[in-house]
Amino acid sequence: MNEKIYVVKTSPKTVLKDYKKLMHMAKYQDYYKKEKKTIIKLNLSWSKFFPACSSPPWQVEGVLKTMIDDGFNPRKLFPCENRTVVTNIELGLKGNKWEKIIERYNTWFVPLTRVKFVSYESLRPKFINLKNKKLFVLDSKIFPKGFKIPLFYFGKSIIHLPTMKTHGHTGQRGGSLKHTMGTSKHGGITCAMKNAFGGLLTKRRHFSHQYMSEVLVDLLIIQKQIHPNILAVVDGTVCGDGAGPRTMIPRIKNYLLAGYDQVAIDAVVSHMLGFEPLSLPAIKMAHDEGLGCGDFDQIDIVGGDVSKINWNFRVKRSLVIWGDQMTRKGFLRFLEPLLHNELFFMGPIMASKLFHDLFWYNWTGRKRINKFLKSDWGKLFQSYQ
Repeated sequence: MNEKIYVVKTSPKTVLKDYKKLMHMAKYQDYYKKEKKTIIKLNLSWSKFFPACSSPPWQVEGVLKTMIDDGFNPRKLFPCENRTVVTNIELGLKGNKWEKIIERYNTWFVPLTRVKFVSYESLRPKFINLKNKKLFVLDSKIFPKGFKIPLFYFGKSIIHLPTMKTHGHTGQRGGSLKHTMGTSKHGGITCAMKNAFGGLLTKRRHFSHQYMSEVLVDLLIIQKQIHPNILAVVDGTVCGDGAGPRTMIPRIKNYLLAGYDQVAIDAVVSHMLGFEPLSLPAIKMAHDEGLGCGDFDQIDIVGGDVSKINWNFRVKRSLVIWGDQMTRKGFLRFLEPLLHNELFFMGPIMASKLFHDLFWYNWTGRKRINKFLKSDWGKLFQSYQ
């Protein structure tokens, strides 16, 4: 297990060079071979642009440029992303300015809505690693009739491109719930482990919210079973504080991180955001299962000392996340069976879109975006045309 996490301080003027420096520090070419196909898993949390919400364009360009400059065949690099019930891939490609970067570097973009999903059990005889590791909930409580994963993923190494932000769903284990819409000091974060959520599961993955921590551990097990190598290259140039993963307060922090241990990455990110890593259920479960190191004191930080960093971020739950949690395991739980009815579920989907895309984005989000666009990172974002 590689428990080293690589850290680089960066700036808008040097960010592409710093991504190359970071990946070379991690010696990624020792694990990723030029003749092999590599998946680049983007992070789309919102079809619209909002700082820290989705992979910024300099993160996508920094990784692609580094690999192609190092001699990788662009036609064997596959940036990919999936849709959710509230996001749209095509709009996300444009809104987050990925489309022109992917075209410029002549790589293949793979919308996971168009690839074949196959039975997880059907792949079991072909697993690369962890052949006998059992899942917690995905093959029982979430998808008791079996679930599917993309055949396209199997046997390929993957590089995740998450951002550093809080998340209203990831601080709970199945069955536990803090009955509040306010601040949670115990929080939840989304980074390396959560980035698999949008790729390995179909759009019906919203049923996993009730057991989010267990699902993230299951997805890490699956990744280790099907991918020869897993690397997270994390963008912390602008981080998300508050009611993540969308309705956040952007905080400029100027950090880049990378690591092969997804649990260790999330532990370091948690520490920097201001949380005790082993207090977060997904990190604690993964650590106890031997899937990675969640103990910050046992992780070797290379390139920069972040041990004294504490940004004091606080997790809040948006109205939509609060309503979802109340329905799945709160005082509105009697409505939960109705969420399995597609016609009924259109109501919460529309409510989410109205709240996020029309009300919050234009009333509150626009002010935060305009403030961000005046910063050097905002000016760099606007330079991507």
